[in-house]
Amino acid sequence: MGIIIRPWLKTDLEDLRRITWQSWIATYSSFIPEIDLKAYFDIYYDRGAFSAVFTDPSAHGYVAEIDDCMAGYARILFNREENRLYLTALYLLPDFQGRGIGKRLIRAVEEHAAERHIEEIRVGVMVQNSRALGFYEKGGFQFIREEPFTMGKTTVSHFIGYKKMGRRAKISTSQRNIFAVFDGARNQRGLQDLCLDLLSGQKHGWDDLRKGYELLKTVKEREVPCGGFTVRLQFNPGRITSSTAVVSDEAVRNRPCFLCVENLPEKQAGVLYRDEFLILCNPMPIFPFHFTISHIDHRAQMIDPNIRVFLRLMADLGPDWVILYNGAKCGASAPDHLHLQACPSGRMPVGLEIEEEKRWVSMKKADGVTLCRALNLGREVLILEGSDPARVENVFRKFTASLRKTVGTAEEPLLNIAGFCRGGKWRLLIFPRGKHRPDAFFREGDDRVVISPGVIDMGGALIIPVERDFERLDAAAVETIYREVSLDEETVEKAIDAMTG
Repeated sequence: MGIIIRPWLKTDLEDLRRITWQSWIATYSSFIPEIDLKAYFDIYYDRGAFSAVFTDPSAHGYVAEIDDCMAGYARILFNREENRLYLTALYLLPDFQGRGIGKRLIRAVEEHAAERHIEEIRVGVMVQNSRALGFYEKGGFQFIREEPFTMGKTTVSHFIGYKKMGRRAKISTSQRNIFAVFDGARNQRGLQDLCLDLLSGQKHGWDDLRKGYELLKTVKEREVPCGGFTVRLQFNPGRITSSTAVVSDEAVRNRPCFLCVENLPEKQAGVLYRDEFLILCNPMPIFPFHFTISHIDHRAQMIDPNIRVFLRLMADLGPDWVILYNGAKCGASAPDHLHLQACPSGRMPVGLEIEEEKRWVSMKKADGVTLCRALNLGREVLILEGSDPARVENVFRKFTASLRKTVGTAEEPLLNIAGFCRGGKWRLLIFPRGKHRPDAFFREGDDRVVISPGVIDMGGALIIPVERDFERLDAAAVETIYREVSLDEETVEKAIDAMTG
């Protein structure tokens, strides 16, 4: 049974409309009401409106046929000014999915781009459409930002992705910023060793980092027992800039991105990780080693399209390290530039506290992956654990899609995440957030408490840059802060219960 890919013809119009509608019903009707799908279809896929694309010189299409039966199609639009091709539709009839037809259509689109020396292909994928997202990622597309998309009266979130044609532009390994390269090749030195060598070298060659680690030796710590859990306060004045950073959209737009390679300090260097990320020493550390893992491209802070690399980093760095993520609106100091963090495992009290399995409730299991809530920690903590990273990735995406729908947002839900890989198991600690900063942060005078919780704080290591706050914070104040910034139990339970599959 051969697959034939050919350019579309105007006589294909009715088949194209039929495939579009049946594909939408099969894929979108679980999160967009049919009445809204129909309203959108009647506007943009009306016979008159749709037939106009056949006379548009910037539009083109390919159809896939099996035994003279049309199984699907791809629709593309060329933007001459950008020299960019937009893949505006790729739809298959449900009965023909999983047969490699989508890959053949993508190949036709890429050949179309290559023949015309087009530099890039762009695509949009609804966040809830995890199957399509995985398909494009496997095909080399990278997702860089999230936008709302409206059909009828329903607005959903849309990931925007791209694929560069030809060889992907890579950061040069001869640049001054490259200390070492890790690509996962056999017999290569371990990533953890390369990072620790980087840290040692940077302490000697970069004064700002050396001063940051000298300051770390002077920090004070104390434990605060709370109701059912304990936190560790760290007085770290070097973190004042991070704790008080203005991260409004306007402020971010009006400052140079300090994570872009061209803006790094002259003496700062990093480990190039799998041609995509640069692992950098954090000049104002919280722990004995503390790294920022920054994407080499300037792209928005989002975890869903990047959860696969998050899980891979957990395995590459090993059981003695923990990988951290702060959402763009709940702790990320650079919400406009994708970055993670790495630090020693075991430094956040919550890591030990969740080992008590009596705390695990609302347990949901699927394909060997466990998702549950942890009790009596003063804030909502979810544990997601499994021995297959692909399945962990799948359940994580189902949870974030469910949480997004439950809280009623088209954007990424507020999340902090800590993850480590140990004993052949990938474990994520997810902290669903209600808001970024507690009310006390915005008070004036003596009533103000300078605390801006990120993933490390939610993990039980509260970073306090003002000594007065370090001395006076007690259990009641800590519990109030957690209660304010954490998402409530009822909403989290609803999101877990609403997960499908």
